[in-house]
Amino acid sequence: MYRLWKTITPRKILKGRTFSSNVIEISEEVREALHYGKPVVALESTIITHGMPHPQNLQTALSVEKIVRDNGATPATIGILGGKVHVGLSNLETEYLADPATSAVKTSRRDFPGVISSKLNGGTTVSGTMVVANMVGIQIFVTGGIGGVHHGVQETMDISADLTELGRTPVTVISSGIKSILDIGKSLEYLETEGVAVATYGSSREFPAFFTPHSGFQVPYNLINPTQAAHFIEAQMKMQLKSGILIGVPIPASDASQGEIIQLAIDSAILEAKKEKISGKDVTPFILEKVNELTGGASLEANMNLIHNNARVGSQIAYKLSKLLKSKKGRPNISQVTKHTEETEKTDVVVIGGSIVDFYARVNSDNFQSNGATYPGGVDQSFGGVGRNLADGLTRLGVNTLFISAIGKDSHRAGFKSYCSHMNLEAVLELEGQRTATYCAVLQKGGQLLFGIGDMDIHSQITPEYIEKYREAIEEAKMVCIDGNVTVEALRRALQITQANNIPVCFEPTDIHKASKPFQVNIRKAVTITTPNLNELRTMYKFLTGSLDSAYGCTGSDDQPLNSVLMECVLLSKVIALHIPTVVVTLGKHGMALCQRHKTKKPDQSIILRDGSYLTVDWYPAVPKGQEPHKIVSVSGAGDCLISAIISGMIRGHDLDLSIKKGLQAAQLSLQSHHAVPVSLSQTQIELMDEAWKQLTCTRITED
Repeated sequence: MYRLWKTITPRKILKGRTFSSNVIEISEEVREALHYGKPVVALESTIITHGMPHPQNLQTALSVEKIVRDNGATPATIGILGGKVHVGLSNLETEYLADPATSAVKTSRRDFPGVISSKLNGGTTVSGTMVVANMVGIQIFVTGGIGGVHHGVQETMDISADLTELGRTPVTVISSGIKSILDIGKSLEYLETEGVAVATYGSSREFPAFFTPHSGFQVPYNLINPTQAAHFIEAQMKMQLKSGILIGVPIPASDASQGEIIQLAIDSAILEAKKEKISGKDVTPFILEKVNELTGGASLEANMNLIHNNARVGSQIAYKLSKLLKSKKGRPNISQVTKHTEETEKTDVVVIGGSIVDFYARVNSDNFQSNGATYPGGVDQSFGGVGRNLADGLTRLGVNTLFISAIGKDSHRAGFKSYCSHMNLEAVLELEGQRTATYCAVLQKGGQLLFGIGDMDIHSQITPEYIEKYREAIEEAKMVCIDGNVTVEALRRALQITQANNIPVCFEPTDIHKASKPFQVNIRKAVTITTPNLNELRTMYKFLTGSLDSAYGCTGSDDQPLNSVLMECVLLSKVIALHIPTVVVTLGKHGMALCQRHKTKKPDQSIILRDGSYLTVDWYPAVPKGQEPHKIVSVSGAGDCLISAIISGMIRGHDLDLSIKKGLQAAQLSLQSHHAVPVSLSQTQIELMDEAWKQLTCTRITED
């Protein structure tokens, strides 16, 4: 799993605290969710290492993560592997910690120095998980039950570190209460002394007792639903209190009757522990083992069910809290709220276009024919669509992006939403009885496209009326990107809004059959920049002139000498640039050509157009000399990453030359990934530009 701690630093959430990348590692999924202010739920790992037997420990951990994702949040299981604190475990890492053969230390706040310095494995307790969650800016933590004051505390002084942590760490803990083998009354008194806000979830203020909703103790507050809970947490954040919040969630009603039986077994086990004079840290393991024995395993099943329920509730609260914080204007500078979120309330870019499930069929044989035979190869699936790719790339590059699109309520819907969970999907229309667009690309050995088959009917549901719903966001945007999948009518409506508000528009043709759409809307000079490949540029030229009279015509850009390709770019852009002033022509292995129309000042080595304006054509190689990739995994998405990074640079005020260099670097990341937009794409990644990329220079092309 790709991890990069340093990419978190722009968030400024750490307020004078710094961490070394060899101590804490954050998974790419969690890092992105934190960076963009998405809901994140922290999960402990002692449930994996110490809390349950194998394989139930692994099953529970993975199922809880799935529940968190299904409820719109990102799970961040926290554990320690070889002395490194991991925020967001991969499945393999979880399996490793869950393996009975793996030795792990039960890690509370006090244990971090020993576990880290000795490079041990560790399962974080409630206290340990809260510490790390707070360090990285996670506000919601879901667990089963928390520790508390032990019976006989007057002799043992045995008080769980969980209670002290709640008194000094501003994280909200969602649990089924204090473990019922403990003294719940004294534990609540201790929390009051520590200044911890305690509430129940539901209609009753009776605090739950883990396996039963009835402890006999009342708390000051109850929260009816996720929205009310989010406002409760936000109020705590406004006060900038340094203590946490404990929300007690009763065991589901379906398990409550079984819980009463389990509680009787717990009471019996406590008496037996006293009788056998078991004390200290040996008490809890003895009682849990005894209860499991007395209940025939029912306590373990009920434990799993209540944790699942807590995960649902906690994820829903995290989701509402994320929405609430994003909706607040001028909210206080709270350490848990990222600077990125505060500075980007307004949409920077609106992308209107297709969401497509992509299938890639690769033929691994050099000799194949269309004869019905089966050839060796491979089939991969990912999520694409030019509009989706652009929105994905822009989002990963830190641009606040609204994506307007449509998908079906079909078998692809859940996968799409999970894959795109880091993006703003609020404007993606979900339609009953419609199929999400699909595309199958047949690729030859080396990754070059032979042909594609697409089912794109759903794109017609992105209607002018639907675009009108997002008029305000479009009017406030710095740029609007539209792909050729939308209908001419929808394109016309979007261009009417942008032209009336003087908003630049980038049109991505997507296909030769859709490239001419900007010229069909009868709105002159509404598109600012277009990004065709050479075949799409030919289609545009032919639509405008009625013929393709190029002396350099060929079937594709990669199979022709570079000089012929560039001469054709000059010829075709002399016409296209009269309608769209900036034309970025993607040329595959040949790089790209930047064709720009200048109305007044004559640039050096420019070409005079028929209206008296000037055209410049600058060629950029795909990579600096000597930097050619050793292996190309897939060419799909490289152009979209190129354009995403160019637009990102333009939005940030960078000059076009620097933006293009960063775009070419982003394209190289895509070429080496199975994903159209690789998870490794980030602003930090392309900022770390090698000197060779900085020295890359363009060449001005003339007709001579």
